[in-house]
Amino acid sequence: MVNTIYQAKAITLAEINRRWVQTEMSEGIEMARTTFYRHKNAIEDIFGIYIDCDKKNDNKYFIGNEQVLSEDSIQNWMLSTLSVSNVVSERQSLHRRIILENVPSGGKLLQQVIDVMKSEYLISITYRRYGAESHSVFTLAPYCVKLFHQRWYLLGKFQESGKLGVFAFDRIADVKVEEEKFTIDENFDAANYFCDSYGIVVDNSMEVQRIVLRAYGAEPYYLRDLPMHHSQRVINATEEYTDFELKLRPTADFKAQLLSRGQWVEVLEPQSLADEIIEWHKDAINRYKK
Repeated sequence: MVNTIYQAKAITLAEINRRWVQTEMSEGIEMARTTFYRHKNAIEDIFGIYIDCDKKNDNKYFIGNEQVLSEDSIQNWMLSTLSVSNVVSERQSLHRRIILENVPSGGKLLQQVIDVMKSEYLISITYRRYGAESHSVFTLAPYCVKLFHQRWYLLGKFQESGKLGVFAFDRIADVKVEEEKFTIDENFDAANYFCDSYGIVVDNSMEVQRIVLRAYGAEPYYLRDLPMHHSQRVINATEEYTDFELKLRPTADFKAQLLSRGQWVEVLEPQSLADEIIEWHKDAINRYKK
């Protein structure tokens, strides 16, 4: 319903019903006005999306706060996820021709951590870092969770040192809820914490740098459609290439992303970053030579 109204900009209930009847879910039965209002109220409760009626414009319905659908918000993510689920479920006859990507959900651990975040109890996690021979136990205040490149991560504040650390859910063996509660820092903002990072690696010892990338071939189209960072913007475009500017901390995960773009992305600025990427490419070539 949200997608139908959002795409139409303004639409009558009769037109909504006409489109509803065309879906397999309707089984050819029109939606009663009371059912429409029940869904309308549920959409507001679940997503915080308001469906308003313009009585001066033939009683057409529209999204009253449509900006949330263009923001990087949890409402938008939830809506997109459910929309894809709806599209697939409506077309079960095509299930062999719809190929999905596996995105680990985090399972019970994700639900448990989110519940504890709400109740604000400390947790102890049994965690095994890559390369470690055994598990370690950390007592943390769970500050936030983040989905990045198909994996869920936990940002927690160490009880002893007061420092923040990031933990991958797929490497957490167990979560124990402690009896002691914590109080989250008043000034903490999850989005702001990761604002200057490419992904989940946060290194405040690094300066935020102005980075200029030159993309060739079809790569500019991909970068425009799926920006590498929220600060990304086009600063120059020609028939042969497009230059993009980003402002972030060039952490290891960002450098790895640049490396994965191969010959299609060149670092113009800063030179120090360009030199690092050149060395990484040389190392890769030397491995192949061996």
